[in-house]
Amino acid sequence: MTPTARGRWLRGLALAALAITTVALARSTGLGEAVTSSVQAFLRWVPTLGPWGPVAFIAGYALAVVAFVPGSVLTLAAGGIFGLAAGTIYVFAAASLGACGAFALARTVARGAIERRLEGNARFAAIDRAIAAEGRKIAFLLRLSPAFPFSLLNYALGLTKLRFRDYALACLGMLPGTLLYVYLGSLAGDAAGRSQSAPTALEWIFKAAGLVVTLIATAVITRTARRALREATGEPPQS
Repeated sequence: MTPTARGRWLRGLALAALAITTVALARSTGLGEAVTSSVQAFLRWVPTLGPWGPVAFIAGYALAVVAFVPGSVLTLAAGGIFGLAAGTIYVFAAASLGACGAFALARTVARGAIERRLEGNARFAAIDRAIAAEGRKIAFLLRLSPAFPFSLLNYALGLTKLRFRDYALACLGMLPGTLLYVYLGSLAGDAAGRSQSAPTALEWIFKAAGLVVTLIATAVITRTARRALREATGEPPQS
């Protein structure tokens, strides 16, 4: 296989992976047709704003988090629009802002609704007890492990005795997952010709190797966090 053919094959593989991941996320998270269309329109609009694009993206992403709109598709798109480094920074900033906004709402106007939503939830009751003993540690582990849906977790933690400062610091636990999704999006952006100079076949090999390393690291971190979270909350191990 020639270097040119190998490069085309790797670009096609990256685009296919992004397409499959996006469709799967849209179906699994229950994004409605209207919401999906709005998200797509927003993502088409952001690149047209020039230097104001990152500001609009962060604001829109933060609002989506508060509104219970899953951010996975937006995170993937950030890699394609802004690249790996900038995309990771923008997504982390936006997700943290949205999460803190949801936390504040849960402690004020949305408290009653969230309490009704979580009434009788045994897992949340265990988390609440664990947070009373080790607030910052448990919140950080929850961010590392997808044991609780992200959007709901932002509000749920507002019902606990967790201090806002500890909650904000625990947002750092979102970085491994954010990096993985943005990495996928950046590969698709390169494959779609985001940059003027297309990556060479060797560069694609290094990018693919980096993705594999990121996948393995994220999986190890997630598994470790799940185990620690089960021990902290007293949840029995999964068979």
